[in-house]
Amino acid sequence: MTINQLQDEIIEDFAIFDDWFDKYSRIIELGNELPAFPDDKKLPENLIEGCQSKVWIDAHLDDNGHIIFQGDSDAVIVKGILALLLQVVNDHTPKEILDTDLYFINEIGLKEHLSPTRSNGLLAMVKQIKFYAIAFNR
Repeated sequence: MTINQLQDEIIEDFAIFDDWFDKYSRIIELGNELPAFPDDKKLPENLIEGCQSKVWIDAHLDDNGHIIFQGDSDAVIVKGILALLLQVVNDHTPKEILDTDLYFINEIGLKEHLSPTRSNGLLAMVKQIKFYAIAFNR
């Protein structure tokens, strides 16, 4: 699936919920489904600056030129937000990631329903993902 198809799928998934309590529950559920992040990857260089809670993101380029992301957080909502981001960008090329607008964040109302500190953390996570894409762009 393309990045935009994945974003549209998330928008559709969140459209069924009437209130933000249900949306937060779904975000927490997605965080719980995030694959385990190895403790040996919880290094200072993988820690995201600008997040109130601890967030780690690691990435590598696979043999097909796609970026494979891993991540974790010590906060359940943040871990769910990270899971949403990684669901969209994982296993895509650096160019695809750099060329995309992550519109699902606004479309599901996420940005407007986060506290200022969580909103800053979201931006820091997006920035780090883009930095990985820049670093791996050949």
